[in-house]
Amino acid sequence: MSIYQRYTKRFFDIILCSCALIVLSPLLAATSVAIKLSSPGPILYASERAGQNKRPFHFYKFRSMHPTNHDKGMFVADADRVFPVGRIIRRLKIDELPQLINVIKGDMSIVGPRPMVAASVDRLYSGRYEMVSSIRPGLTSAASLYDYIVGDTYTNNEAYRREVLPVKLELERYYVEHESFAYDAELIGRTIVTIIQVMTGKKSFRPMKELEKIEQNIPSAQ
Repeated sequence: MSIYQRYTKRFFDIILCSCALIVLSPLLAATSVAIKLSSPGPILYASERAGQNKRPFHFYKFRSMHPTNHDKGMFVADADRVFPVGRIIRRLKIDELPQLINVIKGDMSIVGPRPMVAASVDRLYSGRYEMVSSIRPGLTSAASLYDYIVGDTYTNNEAYRREVLPVKLELERYYVEHESFAYDAELIGRTIVTIIQVMTGKKSFRPMKELEKIEQNIPSAQ
């Protein structure tokens, strides 16, 4: 683990997420009430994800679907189970806010590869992608933005697995190779801008600069 990962990044993770929890507490409370009124069941759900060096941890989200087994290896949400409030909080990424607690606990960072379901991590983060599990997973990354803009348009799990997942894996690998304070700050800014664009109904997004650099490594692009 680099000095940046061990000290500088961890310091900013704790400070920024602690402040975010305070500032966003009214939104967190309102979301909790809206979920409780919209669908019977718990407000949060916790699933087992793989963290740094594939260590398992409990990953928190606001519940956006009617209760059932959430970790079935599906990359595409079951639209029939998403309730109206859940659809809104998923689209605006409000459902991810409880992961601020994961960051403060040290399970995650603000920026880093998205944590995989523990049962799938050995299959997905192996060989060329083994290095992705060497750092803390994060709330956002280039792969997360790609998934938000492109992946969320998919409704078929197999098509997603074939066309989106290879790109995401290469983007996560690219992040590990280029991790730095400047790149993290850039990704945080791009995430905020992208969410605002979605909130305001903007349909066009700037091309991701990383895609040109990883194109030759994506199986479908060869």
